[in-house]
Order: sequence, then C-alpha cells, then structure tokens
Amino acid sequence: MKYNIVGRKVNLKDNFKERVYKKLGKFEKIYSEDAEATVTVTLEKNRQTVEVTIRDGAMVYRAESTALEMNDALDAVVDILAGQIRKNKTKLSKKMKADSLAQYFESEAVNDEDVLAEDDYSVVRTKTISVKPLSVEEAILQMNLIGHEFFMFRNSSTNAINVVYKRKGNTYGLLESED
Repeated sequence: MKYNIVGRKVNLKDNFKERVYKKLGKFEKIYSEDAEATVTVTLEKNRQTVEVTIRDGAMVYRAESTALEMNDALDAVVDILAGQIRKNKTKLSKKMKADSLAQYFESEAVNDEDVLAEDDYSVVRTKTISVKPLSVEEAILQMNLIGHEFFMFRNSSTNAINVVYKRKGNTYGLLESED
C-alpha cells in the first residue's frame, strides 16, 4: 500500500507518521499493492482532525475523526475503518454464499431477505431529473434553493456530469468523473 500523509496547519512529526504506518499496516493484507492511503491531519482551534481515505481499484474506504490529540483521532479512524471493512467483508461473504447455494439448488429458492437481512441496500425510490448545463456556482445556488445536500448537473465549462455537495464547516465539494 502507498501512503500519502498530509498536514494542514500542522507540522507532522516522524513518530506520528510511524504510528500511521503501524496502524494502517494491519490492513495491507486486505488491499492490493496498488492501494493508496491518504491521511490528512488538520488543526483547527485546538482540535485535530484525522481523515483517512483508502482507494483500491473501485473500492473507497473513508473515515474521519476529531479529537484534542491527533493520536486519539487516528485510533478512532482506524476503528471506524476496521468496522467498515468487517461489514463489507461479511456482506460479501453472505452474498457469495447465497449465490453459490442458488447455483447448486436452483429448484429451491434462496430467500435473499434472510441472507442480507440488515445490510440490504434496496432502492426505495427512483427519481428522474433533467440535467441542465450550469456553472459550479449556479449548481451550488440551485442545491441551496431546493434544500438538498447534493445536486447533479452538467458542467457548462466541461460538458460532463458533475455533483456538488455540502461538506462540514459550510464548504462545498465537487465530484467529477475521470473519463
């Protein structure tokens, strides 16, 4: 796994970086060699926020925690990531087990509700929208007007489909596709 450790408004000491390598190192067996972990530490008003994003192919794991000490925030982030990995691994193994059973016993129906009980990601509503060409600023204004946390639009400068979203601290984010 490749590591990218960034400090914003704070100088990171070598012992913190070593702690990051040690804590995130236990996840290396789960990810491929091409996986990339980005650790961002931000200092704001005596609070330290640690954000970890691990990208491995199409899978993205992200966790963030704020504490008085960056080591405490790092510990909390590692616990959150471990929970996400455990949840996804359990869901995947249950799904694979259900699929393999269905293959051998096609005459007997496997009840997916029992297999995926509490982690079922079912779509309860589908909404069709017209995607209008807008600037990023116009899209943010439109999102605020309708009171949503995100807004999909066609970027008038690139002609690509983008999404703007609200972040913590009254800031906004922009999602762009790679292709």
